[in-house]
Amino acid sequence: MNAESQMAQAAIVCLSAVFTNNILLTYFLGMCPFLGCSREVKTSIGLGFAVIFVLTFTCMINWVTYHYVLVPLGLEFFRF
Repeated sequence: MNAESQMAQAAIVCLSAVFTNNILLTYFLGMCPFLGCSREVKTSIGLGFAVIFVLTFTCMINWVTYHYVLVPLGLEFFRF
């Protein structure tokens, strides 16, 4: 590896650690809606339906993207 590719790889690892794989940020984002909405049943049910909606549609979008974009272009390694 040359110095430029090593620097690029180091930058990617740092950005990944800060944004994608940040345990504290993930914990905070997961706990904030739970603590804010779990005191009342009505808001908890609304948040539950919102989560179901988002997960269902992101799953469908990911499936379509994988099968109709990544596989035909030979980019399966971008799958997460």
